[in-house]
Amino acid sequence: MALPAQRTFDDLGTPLHEVAFCVLDLETTGGSPADCEITEVGAVKYVGGELVGTFNTLVNPGASIPPTITILTGITQAMVVDAPRIQEVLPALLEFIGTAVIVGHNVRFDMSFLNAAAERLGYGRLPNPTSDTLGLARRLVRAETRGLSLQTLAAHFRSPVTPNHRALADARATAHVFWGLLERAGTIGVTDLDELLRLPTARGAPHYDKMELTERLPRKPGVYLFRDRDGNVIYVGKAKNLRTRVRSYFYGDSRRSVDQMLRDLVDIDFRVCSTELEAEVTELRLIHHHIPRLNRRSRPPKSPQFVKVTSERYPRLSIVRTLRNDGCVYLGPFRNRRIAANVVAAIWDSIPIRRCITKGGKRSAACSFAQLGVAVCPCDGSVPDEHYQEIVNRLRRGIERHPAELLDPLVARMREYARTSRFEEAADTRDRHRALAAALADRRHWGVLRQAGLLWAEDSQGESLLAEGGRLVAAWGPGEQPPLEVVAPTAGSTDLVPPTVAAADEARLVWKWLDRPGVTIIESTNPLATSRHPVSKLTSLAG
Repeated sequence: MALPAQRTFDDLGTPLHEVAFCVLDLETTGGSPADCEITEVGAVKYVGGELVGTFNTLVNPGASIPPTITILTGITQAMVVDAPRIQEVLPALLEFIGTAVIVGHNVRFDMSFLNAAAERLGYGRLPNPTSDTLGLARRLVRAETRGLSLQTLAAHFRSPVTPNHRALADARATAHVFWGLLERAGTIGVTDLDELLRLPTARGAPHYDKMELTERLPRKPGVYLFRDRDGNVIYVGKAKNLRTRVRSYFYGDSRRSVDQMLRDLVDIDFRVCSTELEAEVTELRLIHHHIPRLNRRSRPPKSPQFVKVTSERYPRLSIVRTLRNDGCVYLGPFRNRRIAANVVAAIWDSIPIRRCITKGGKRSAACSFAQLGVAVCPCDGSVPDEHYQEIVNRLRRGIERHPAELLDPLVARMREYARTSRFEEAADTRDRHRALAAALADRRHWGVLRQAGLLWAEDSQGESLLAEGGRLVAAWGPGEQPPLEVVAPTAGSTDLVPPTVAAADEARLVWKWLDRPGVTIIESTNPLATSRHPVSKLTSLAG
């Protein structure tokens, strides 16, 4: 006999009034399934809130019942001598339970014995979700009762059945307590199974009453916006399931930032998206538009940084804040100067381009960088122009066409450091390699998307996108029709690098989606052509 299949995420999102529950209680010869056995099984099953079945039987444990257990339960050795063994009871019990959610008071105790028997007899552990009335009571009514025992809770909820340590009576009393707890849970917005299963883990934070703000949220992918009392957006996030993700903040998330966010939360807006990519892009755009104070990691910088190859007589690298249409070669944009400086250091390690800012030929002696041998600096006019121009040409080739010219020297340097046990310097070189490789890859992908123009692609799951120059125009899921009207994209950029961090982030998301296995280009204004010289990736100090 096969056990019921594990429920899917969609199953767990079923409204509680549609869920099948099996309330279970076991009597045993002791407290551990390692050396004790089941003596009685009692279960009642409900579907849609209505009783649909009852299961009750004594079980011969195959061993003597301790006197203390007989005093507690009233089950004697004579009562079980002719009862079926657990191997006879279990198949019928598993069929009775089916795929229902198993409910019990301190349900872990009952499940430990049930799973031990199921594993011993070759069925394996039960995959059914479980709900514990003890945990629910601790979360919902602890302040109202003197204790959380089944007897106390049954009296509190005025159960018509008094628990008496017999399996069926205790199961019926547990069921009555469970319905009372479900009613309490409904008052704080718990209406679906997954919310019920997570409720016992909620830590009772003072913001838990704000759970009602999530009532409107659908179980669909999209973006959510948290607003404060002044209507300002304080946080933007994306989710595959809006309702579940937002509610997760109320279930014991102890991060200080989450506590601050819930303290300031007054209202929640949301936008449903057709695909995960659309949700990612929408989140990105909303963050760059609202600049929420609690989106610290993804907030746009006040001023992006670019690495520029200057157009002087003897070009050099410069970190600038403005992207100009001046014919110079740029890398970026970068979120901060530290990242840009890391890219500059990587290029300096690969190409001996001059590092000083003095105009060539204006000094009487070579600069300190030239004296140290780390750069070719025409400071004193002793370096022929054609020799220095070849260095600049190598740099431009590395950026525009052949990334190996810049990356391979870094790999060689890193391996030499590792060979001579200079591991700290090897790690620094590795980090510079990765920063430069990422910048080169982003520049290349931006150029490919910009040249492709309007692009329509579809993946193997039936999700589709329409993009223009690295900007998402529309997205739709499997079985959906392309939108009849789409928002016209902004005019295509002529820049060889993204003009803003927002444009770079969005193009990176679009490229990541297109670069997955199974994606097909349906149509594009121009061919989607990539270079035959890839940007190499580095995975370890050994390369």
